[in-house]
Amino acid sequence: MTPLKRKQTNSWFNAVVVAVLASLPTACALQPTRLNNIVESLSKAEAQESDRTNATYADVQALVNLGPRVAGTPVMEKASAYLIDKYRQAGYVAEVQTFNYQKFVDLGSNLTINGAIVEGRALNGTIPGKLNAPLIVVPNFGRTDDFAKVNVKGAIAIVRRGEIRFSQKASNAETAGASGLVIVNNEPGNLNGAALGESVKIPVLALSGDRGNSLLQQAQTAPVNVSLNVNAQRQTVTGRNVIAHLPGVTQPRLILGGHYDSVPGSPGANDNASGTAVVLGIARNLSNTDLARQAWFVAFDGEEDGLHGSRAFVDAAKPEFLSGLKGMLNFDMVGVNNELLIGGTSSLTAIAKAVDSDIKTLGSYGYGGSDHAPFANKDVPILFFYRGQEPNYHSQNDKTVDPKLLNEATQVGVGIVKQLVQAKS
Repeated sequence: MTPLKRKQTNSWFNAVVVAVLASLPTACALQPTRLNNIVESLSKAEAQESDRTNATYADVQALVNLGPRVAGTPVMEKASAYLIDKYRQAGYVAEVQTFNYQKFVDLGSNLTINGAIVEGRALNGTIPGKLNAPLIVVPNFGRTDDFAKVNVKGAIAIVRRGEIRFSQKASNAETAGASGLVIVNNEPGNLNGAALGESVKIPVLALSGDRGNSLLQQAQTAPVNVSLNVNAQRQTVTGRNVIAHLPGVTQPRLILGGHYDSVPGSPGANDNASGTAVVLGIARNLSNTDLARQAWFVAFDGEEDGLHGSRAFVDAAKPEFLSGLKGMLNFDMVGVNNELLIGGTSSLTAIAKAVDSDIKTLGSYGYGGSDHAPFANKDVPILFFYRGQEPNYHSQNDKTVDPKLLNEATQVGVGIVKQLVQAKS
């Protein structure tokens, strides 16, 4: 197959018209009706392509308009219902696969200073706690020698984010005798989706950069007494994977997926309404072809909490179902940044490069951090589509994507599906 170049995708109609006219015999110039039919057919194809592009972008906006899509919340019921409806409109059977897992939940954490409440976020993994104590600024980023410069025994330490892990800051604070820890984000917004990664014995609260920096300045000039309230606990939540396929397709050769949940506080346009919409867009493109009988399309829940949706899917699948798969294609954050990146099994990356030679490979990064990982752990060939980090990642500003980039990822995905299905096992 001729490689699909990005620079060609926006002008394919004109290129096809020129190619068709150039290939027509001279006699055809005397048959305007036939030529008009050809042009009309191409115009209809272009209109259909435009409609699909608009539909994919509309899917992103519809998901964003629901607000943050946090696993286990009522919003996810609305989001899953929306996706089921769209898949059914495209001719697929669609259903929800539910699963349960333990999730860390912030029920409302804050600092109170002179009667004023400053909202914060409990770091995933912290213990809950309420305490009153002086607020002591720890210089730099909270290394062991930074804590040695101040006396935080019995106090609430406050430190900037950066350079070392959250868990190391908390461990150093605990060792120095602090009764609690506040971490200030190094950006104006909230520190969303952050986790300690290790257990600590003191409550840990994160503050946004704009609120935390003013507090740092205040505490450096004069002693400040504060009330720390870390109100968090682990709860059992129910996740909702959306699975779509044509009627009667019980053993697909391909799984195409992307997570549709987001972190708290983020409407998740790029992360990951973009990937969710692209998978739905590919399904629409294939719906009237035999290729659609080779695939299942899955919107995973609980990715932001630790790949719970994809793990649940893999754990529920029979070994022969997984061994019958030729590949799992995962789309995550594909609506921002021009360069489309891939990572995964070498045989699949080679096919992707044949479809679009402009694609760059991610190397080993393609094997971790998103919903392809549980499939890779079961020896299913995987391919990860990604466009890299961007400024609005995990923030309240993740509200929009570029429809042209969605279309490009969709067309590349369609091309790869065709090649994978046709490839010899």
